Amino acid sequence: MRIGIDIGGTKIAVSKYDSAMNATFHKRVDTPKAYEAVVKAVADLAREAGTGTIGIGAPGSQGEQGLWRNSNFVACNGKAFQSDLADAIARPIRMENDANCVALAEATDGAGTGFDVVAFYTMGTGLGGGLVVKGQLIKGANHQAGEFGHASLPWMQEEDWPPIACFCGKAGCAEMYVSGTGFTKDYEMKTGLTLTGHDIVTRARSGEEIAKQALLRLQRRFARICGNLVNIIDPDVIVVGGGMNGLPELVEELPEHIAPWSFSGTARVRVRRALHGEASGMRGAAQLWPQ
Repeated sequence: MRIGIDIGGTKIAVSKYDSAMNATFHKRVDTPKAYEAVVKAVADLAREAGTGTIGIGAPGSQGEQGLWRNSNFVACNGKAFQSDLADAIARPIRMENDANCVALAEATDGAGTGFDVVAFYTMGTGLGGGLVVKGQLIKGANHQAGEFGHASLPWMQEEDWPPIACFCGKAGCAEMYVSGTGFTKDYEMKTGLTLTGHDIVTRARSGEEIAKQALLRLQRRFARICGNLVNIIDPDVIVVGGGMNGLPELVEELPEHIAPWSFSGTARVRVRRALHGEASGMRGAAQLWPQ
């Protein structure tokens, strides 16, 4: 039995899987605001799930001296997050960035099944990513591989200037443009209105020209990001997950917009929608342990 725990900004969820990766137990709780309360909540969920290996996915990554870093759940930054969780659970754990866990799940038995090189983007509040090669998660020498949202937006156009400041301390990061947050901010800059991404899409579908142009900019920017990735990695497939992956502009319609930004200008790029939805994080965390 394998247990996967997904720590998110609003909820913490756990699932337990049998050898065929069928869920036999599932529970979710709201994410507490205090660090110590999060550690306790995760430990409680692990105990409720019972016996089995434990994998955990969380925003951010473990840096030097075992301290957690770069998480939008800022309370855990600078803390020994992984070792504190292991101590609280009192069992061995494996822990990885949450987007990496989703990438692993989609590459193993999701939308990337059967492909050797799977690049994964998760587009929601931010823009995360992961890279899996022949079933192995690529972490990199500094455990920073696959941070596609914090590469700069490539081939900036006049509509992208000036570069937008990012929470990471730099400016022009892809996440500031291609994400739910970037989408709503872009529309707000043009209209002065603060709407949800869903509402902007609804307006675009009903024919509002400003909303249609905002959606087009989102698509064009994402296409440039993917084109840049093709020039560096040339993955067999790009899998798109997250809360915005239901848009055909970001999946089915995207390949033709990626091709002009490839080195050849004619690259044929496979883009697929993530298969497992909200379960991906837990499935990937569980799969940090081999069967």
